[in-house]
Amino acid sequence: MRAPYRTVISLFGCLLLSVLLSVPLAAQEAPPEAPDRTDEGEGPYERLVLRGATLIDGTGAPPVGPVDIVIENDRITDIVSVGYPGVPIDEDGRPDGGDHEIDLGGHYVLPGFVDMHAHLGGTAQGTPAEYVLKLWMGHGVTTVREPGSFNGIDWTLAHRERSASNEIVAPRLVAYVGFGQGHDGPISTPEQARAWVQDIAEQGAEGIKFFGARPSIMEAALDEAQQHDLGTAMHHAQLNVTRVDALQSATWGLTTMEHWYGLPEALFTDRTVQDYPTDYNYNNEMDRFREAGRLWKQAAEPGSARWNAVMDSLIALDFTLNPTLNIYEASRDLMRARNADWHEAYTLPSLQEFFTPSRVDHGSYFFDWTTTDEIEWKRNYDRWMTFLDEYKNRGGRVTTGSDSGYIYQVYGFGFIRELELLQEAGFHPLEVITAASLSGAEALGMEAEIGSVEVGKKADLVVVDENPLHNLKVLYGTGALRLNDETDTVERVGGVSYTVKDGILYDAERLRADVRAIVEAAKAEAE
Repeated sequence: MRAPYRTVISLFGCLLLSVLLSVPLAAQEAPPEAPDRTDEGEGPYERLVLRGATLIDGTGAPPVGPVDIVIENDRITDIVSVGYPGVPIDEDGRPDGGDHEIDLGGHYVLPGFVDMHAHLGGTAQGTPAEYVLKLWMGHGVTTVREPGSFNGIDWTLAHRERSASNEIVAPRLVAYVGFGQGHDGPISTPEQARAWVQDIAEQGAEGIKFFGARPSIMEAALDEAQQHDLGTAMHHAQLNVTRVDALQSATWGLTTMEHWYGLPEALFTDRTVQDYPTDYNYNNEMDRFREAGRLWKQAAEPGSARWNAVMDSLIALDFTLNPTLNIYEASRDLMRARNADWHEAYTLPSLQEFFTPSRVDHGSYFFDWTTTDEIEWKRNYDRWMTFLDEYKNRGGRVTTGSDSGYIYQVYGFGFIRELELLQEAGFHPLEVITAASLSGAEALGMEAEIGSVEVGKKADLVVVDENPLHNLKVLYGTGALRLNDETDTVERVGGVSYTVKDGILYDAERLRADVRAIVEAAKAEAE
């Protein structure tokens, strides 16, 4: 028997169709709010000194160490190279001590991660805010863009303000609102679109998440968003992409593209619509995702005139690609996604139930997923990754986003998987770290404050006791498996040791332990 929350259609699916079909868009019922921060986190200190670490600063520069990093309140005030690998550190050349010091010899320090597509849980998945926020922070994610605020704009803005004042354990929140949310009736004219944009700007939103609309409405909304200095993101859903693809929306001022829908369509040369089967139905999510896996092969070939023209145009527009590679990975390897190491300890039973095949829950479309479907999706990824790597190499911006809470992806863990997939696409591990930090900060217009470990910036840091450039898996909360050379036994190594946000030092393992306790309690209650 399905749990009660599975007896209604997925709220995200309702929200998506509301936008696409031009009917009023309402927020879903909000999950429990995050509790106040009690004894989690230490600081900020008047002067915190992190000593002897190897620094990966997020700019693409190679690692350097040992270094001492000085943090005063919430700012990095000094970074000093204090020696050479394998040589004792000369204490005379080190910065003065502070009111708190940590010996980070053998550790790596990275900039806090920026998740550009991070939904703050929901009642459909049974995921309370505390569960989601601590998973993000336990994986070094210190800034997230909430693409939609589907728990309600007031709820999301309240959590944003509580995070900004560090009243809760949470990344910095950047609130985008789903287009049309809260409007009295469907948005049916450009004038209504402009008025709605003005309204959400006055409410304090920082951006808008689109799924598509009539071209005149889209153009007006994007123009109005630029006038109010709002960021914009778009999932180019199939119900509107024939009229507004990624190149058209970018030309009108869209700043970031979510996922990859709309990009193959901009690359069509011998068709204007996707090669849909005649019995296709968008509301049947197996149809939707099965055929999506056959889309890139319908686009222009790499290196062709159309391929180059579209890429050149998007780069010239300073357009950001936020691919969320991880969220579709079950489509190319369902067994891997279903049996990931972390599900047992970190996946709530309600979320696991939400993941199982269902005709109503968004992203639970594996009704009869075949070997052929997985092969098609693997080929889809090959072309998609080719575009991403070339886009980066030619100067385009590629960021990292997880979109967790769907399709067997769990918060925090899905973000780290995104990093691995960018490496698979061809990114050097240093380029992966830049995509996960500085590139995201640039896309949000926050690069002066966050995104790299530099003097004068916010003290947002990730500390791990293994080299993530050697193996990104050490960033997972479950760590990485390794055979110990001395004992000849298998051990788990890594896992983020500390997350620093606004100069506050969090024990990342303690945050993950809190999540494990939440999951254990939920399992006990379910039984």
